[in-house]
Amino acid sequence: MNERQSAKQILHKPHWLKVRPPFSRECRNIKSTLANLKLHTVCQEAACPNMSECFALGTATFMIVGNICTRDCLYCNVAHGKPLAIDENEINHLIDAVRKMKLEYVVITSVTRDDLPDGGAQVFADCVNRLREEIPSCKTEVLIPDFQGSPEALQKVFEASPDVINHNMEVVKSMFAQLRPQGNYDISLKVLKNISSSSVISKSGFMIGFGESREDILRLIDDLAAVSCERLTIGQYQQPTLKHWPVAKYYHPDEFAEFKEIAYQKGFQYVEAGPLVRSSYHAAKAG
Repeated sequence: MNERQSAKQILHKPHWLKVRPPFSRECRNIKSTLANLKLHTVCQEAACPNMSECFALGTATFMIVGNICTRDCLYCNVAHGKPLAIDENEINHLIDAVRKMKLEYVVITSVTRDDLPDGGAQVFADCVNRLREEIPSCKTEVLIPDFQGSPEALQKVFEASPDVINHNMEVVKSMFAQLRPQGNYDISLKVLKNISSSSVISKSGFMIGFGESREDILRLIDDLAAVSCERLTIGQYQQPTLKHWPVAKYYHPDEFAEFKEIAYQKGFQYVEAGPLVRSSYHAAKAG
């Protein structure tokens, strides 16, 4: 237990966050397939409560360029440290998994790889291009890191023309430096502005419950609207372990509904907001 956490600070989860874990036969079969192909999915890494639903709808989120991140955000449960070399067969495994899982919509994300010259942008592009060649009916969404603000890296992803490019802000501005010390709020907004200026659909998302104010949330929605972001997800932060940042508040579903309505009023074309919403939730539903 770290200095931020004490027994008195641990909040009990409200009933709307208590869901049964995905133990269906379909999920077990899919997990077996992924394990055999040595693939990582965010669905599993984050123990997403929506796993069964998304798999059943033909959607999954794959994590490329390994599963060790070069950054250490205070809310994230992904391992951090010195990454291993990229698996040369990773894309082939990805194609095999998409075929075997009969996916219609694939989200491709990655850990942040500041050790790579382009942050892994070329691997993103290669995955999109190969998927289009091998399984043309499958749509692709990429959830990219900030590539340290490199326009050249982002251009590689543009040239592959995925259906959607997502870059998550994750947290409000007032808490960004504290929770994402190796990131930069303005750089992330600039990345999204560049995506919105391209021919690809732009998307972002963030979590609430860290201790931010209502004004902080509304400002982030305004900032995303100002860079013409088209799609938005807002979800509840849930503390992965006692070593991570504690939950300061569990927002009620009615509060999420209000933020969703506000976002639509600001001009977003599609919004998902709710306690169990994650970046890829109903991604295919948005069209």
